Order: sequence, then structure tokens, then C-alpha cells
Amino acid sequence: MIVSGSSSQSLAASVAAATDADLAPVSFERFPDGEHMAQVPYFDADEAVIIAATDSSDTHVELLQLQDAVREAGASHVTTVIPYMGYARQDEAFEPGQPVSARAMAKALSPGTDRVLTVNPHEPTVVDYFDVPAEAVDAAAQLADPLPEDLTEPVFLSPDEGAVNIADTVQGAYGRGRTDYFEKTRLSGSEVEIRPRDADVDGRDVVLTDDIVATGSTMAESVAALDDMGAARVYVTCVHPMLTGDATTKLARAGIEAIYGTDTLERAASTVSAAPVIATKL
Repeated sequence: MIVSGSSSQSLAASVAAATDADLAPVSFERFPDGEHMAQVPYFDADEAVIIAATDSSDTHVELLQLQDAVREAGASHVTTVIPYMGYARQDEAFEPGQPVSARAMAKALSPGTDRVLTVNPHEPTVVDYFDVPAEAVDAAAQLADPLPEDLTEPVFLSPDEGAVNIADTVQGAYGRGRTDYFEKTRLSGSEVEIRPRDADVDGRDVVLTDDIVATGSTMAESVAALDDMGAARVYVTCVHPMLTGDATTKLARAGIEAIYGTDTLERAASTVSAAPVIATKL
């Protein structure tokens, strides 16, 4: 049976449909003292697949409770699917005294599951922190689906060299165009220029790609640079459309044509689903 966290209900329903699995009823309650209760009122299966994005500290607690609830109900095998793994960007101690939060969260979730799948973690190596078999699932190819078919000599750009694999994946799924990444050049103590490493974007459509868009500031800066270089239409794509605060407005003001994300985080920009990719791993 498929068990959904509160932040992943549409995705869980899509995975259930794709795998022809039953979708378990779930309920979520908050007590007056602020504590949470995630319940599975009816569960009757040997295997549980919990699909729960951990996009807040509360949903981390919720996932721990769902793991315990299905074990209590008799599940002998539990697969935990984390569409968006919170704290994954803190994959090392960047300053003395800092925690490795990704490791702490992985260690906390491991005892309640037999297997973990997580979609496009910021650093793929975070799966090594789990004490059970864990695998990163790549849903970036899904981002090609909503793009217009008539893109003009498209350039697929990542914000830096480290994320160019996502640009390569989206370009490959789209079927034409080229990939590149932005480089930063410091012009002075306070001025930094960003531009594609070697792609000419003048008159061409550009697809900006990344694993996550949070505040939108980096993408908006990239759009401004592309506009100065004569780019035609600019689209923003990301696996995880976090889009905090005024990110959506910020990108619209920058002049993008559209932003497309998957449903690993369920937002207005979640125009494609990671369910088909997840389903192949279950």
C-alpha cells in the first residue's frame, strides 16, 4: 500500500495509479501543545511505500511517525520515498561546530525503513548517509515535457558547472539544442559578471535548469544577464520548485516566459510529475 505524507498527496496518488497499488487513508492532527500526530487508520498489507517530502521540520517528524505507524500495523517491508529531502544541502560541516544535517536526518530515518529512494538530492552522495540501501532517482528528464516544441536553437543552461548534468538530461530528453553553464568573473571588489561559458545566446531561446529554485534570486540574476546578451525567450525549469517568499513574482518581473517544476514539491509550478520515474523503482 502507498502511504502519503501531507506534502506529497498528489504525487502519492499518481504513484499509486502508476503502480496499480492501493492508497492508504492517512490523517494529520496537531495538538494544542504543537505536537503532531500522523496516523494510518487502515493498513492491511505486508509492504508499505511511504511517499513523503520532508520540506519542513514538521514533515520530518511526520515521516518518522508514518514509518512507525505502518510497522505497528504489521508491515514487514517499508520503502521510504523522499521526493524532496530537506536539509540535504547541509551535506558537510562548512564551518567549525556545524552539524552535517543531511547525515543527522538520514540516520534518524534509517531505523524505520528497509530501503530509501530520494529524488535528485542536491548532492547525490547524501544517500551514503543512510544505514539502509538508498538510491537517488533522477526526474530531470520530465522537465522537457512542458517545454514548447518550437524553441529556437535552444540553449540549456545550468547556474554552474556542478549542475550541468541536469542541463544535459533535460536537453537529451528534449532532443535538440546544446548545453552550457554560467561562469562568474570578478570585475572588481564589488562587481561580478556572469555569462555562459562559451554559448552564444543572441536570438536563441534559453532554458535555465537547476535541481531546486528557492528564493529565485540566482535565476533572476541569470535572466537579467541573458537579456543583456540578446537572448530571446527564457524558461526556468527545476526538479524541486521550492519558490519561497516572492520567488515567483521575482522571476515574473525578470521576464521569464514560464517556470516548470515537478511535483516533488507541490506548487503552482509543478506542471509535470516524478511519479513515472519513481514507479519504475518500486
